[in-house]
Amino acid sequence: MSSAPAASTPVTARQAIATDPGYQAFWILRVGFTVAPILFGLDKFANLLVDWPGYLAPWINDVVPGSAQDAMYVVGAIEILAGLVVAVAPRFGGWLVAGWLAGIIVNLLTIPDYYDIALRDFGLLLGAVALARLAQRYHGTGQE
Repeated sequence: MSSAPAASTPVTARQAIATDPGYQAFWILRVGFTVAPILFGLDKFANLLVDWPGYLAPWINDVVPGSAQDAMYVVGAIEILAGLVVAVAPRFGGWLVAGWLAGIIVNLLTIPDYYDIALRDFGLLLGAVALARLAQRYHGTGQE
């Protein structure tokens, strides 16, 4: 004898954030991949954290117009935009950040002695992909 499945009651976002580990992970990644690109993007204009032009591969500097610092201004603007996209549309923003990180990894792999940073950025890339997948899972559930 089988019984009909119990009617499920909709889970509110507040309930989900308190009880659903997947939803908690989604929000941790969403906030992190919103704030970090915006802060790092802003720092491309100030160079307070590090001398960002030193992270640009010479061959890329030869290809882009202007100086390495000029390229960092463009990079900073793109990173700020990517963080904002994650904030409003994480299903797309996660993939955008992952793609951007892939480009950064290629750049870093062509500079000697930056392999550890490229490996770290690969871990961040995996986190951005996880964000995109979790955003797909929670999209349209009233929990995004």
